[in-house]
Amino acid sequence: MSDISFDNLSVVFPDGTVGLDSITLDIASGEFVALVGPSGSGKTTLLRTLAGFIPASSGTVSLDGADVSAVPPERRQMGMVFQQHAVWPHMDVAANVAYPLQRAGLSRAEQRERVEETLETVGLAGYGKRKPSTLSGGQRQRVALARAIVAKPKVLLLDEALSALDEPLRDSLRRELVALTRQSSLTTVHVTHDRKEAIAIADRIAVLHDGRLEQFDTPATIVSRPATPWVASFIADAALLDGDLAGDQVHTAAPSFAWRTGEVTVVGEGSAGPVTVAVLPEAVTVARAGESAGAGARVAQLGTVTSVLFEVTGYSITVHIEGVEFRARTGTGFHPEVGQRVAVTIENPLVYPRAGR
Repeated sequence: MSDISFDNLSVVFPDGTVGLDSITLDIASGEFVALVGPSGSGKTTLLRTLAGFIPASSGTVSLDGADVSAVPPERRQMGMVFQQHAVWPHMDVAANVAYPLQRAGLSRAEQRERVEETLETVGLAGYGKRKPSTLSGGQRQRVALARAIVAKPKVLLLDEALSALDEPLRDSLRRELVALTRQSSLTTVHVTHDRKEAIAIADRIAVLHDGRLEQFDTPATIVSRPATPWVASFIADAALLDGDLAGDQVHTAAPSFAWRTGEVTVVGEGSAGPVTVAVLPEAVTVARAGESAGAGARVAQLGTVTSVLFEVTGYSITVHIEGVEFRARTGTGFHPEVGQRVAVTIENPLVYPRAGR
């Protein structure tokens, strides 16, 4: 088990592009952390800087309290699994997995014992003499995982390691990976573009945007109380509205909604002035036009359903109101149709004071 610290870490590439901008965060020993963000957000840059493949322009990377910023990748005691399994086709499974042990100078007997133990751990006992070409994609990714952990690394790094797999194989390997890291208390950092995956498997999530850390918290907190409007939009599919906080009311102009301050959640300082109102899907109630859209609802607006997706326990829908798209969920008792007019109410939105006002 090992803890990781980034202290004011920045990366600027030779062409002047900022890859990371003053990242500071601490990952606890044995923690499973997911890095998420859109393309170009810095998540892969952060992972590769941690691995030692990209040098920091400023700031430090520490492992167990020791600065490893100048330590080469092969001496950081980290195992890494990439999106493409990258097993060597000319070697059998056992030789692929044994490679890090061979480089470390372990005896053949020690290599054999460690390889057999690790293959059993990843569900490939008895596969040592098989060639990668005879394996499925999921099995080859298990070989890559075995190779990453066979040398008992301090940290496991996963770079989109599951994204090339099809469901339900991806879901199965995801569950096995979480069980494996939990059982071994292995500190794990996982880059993924899949928000649902990050929410499902991580102890904490680091949300990155334009090289900056927007929020680092538990999945439950990030989903229910995003730190910024951008996080609310990216992680929780929130609609963002320009609004104003005046007296005991928050109101928006287009579309027009109004709430008393006791009916909203203000994130940050709540002084009067311009605000951004973030409307999470959970805050939106939809009903047939002409029906009450929610108990105690103060304001209802008519909108048009623009998309409907079935999600086992109900429907995920998009409603268009005055140029704004709202996400909402309904139970199976109400199946909206695309083009249908519906009544929409919003209860307990998140309100963010406007930066620099």
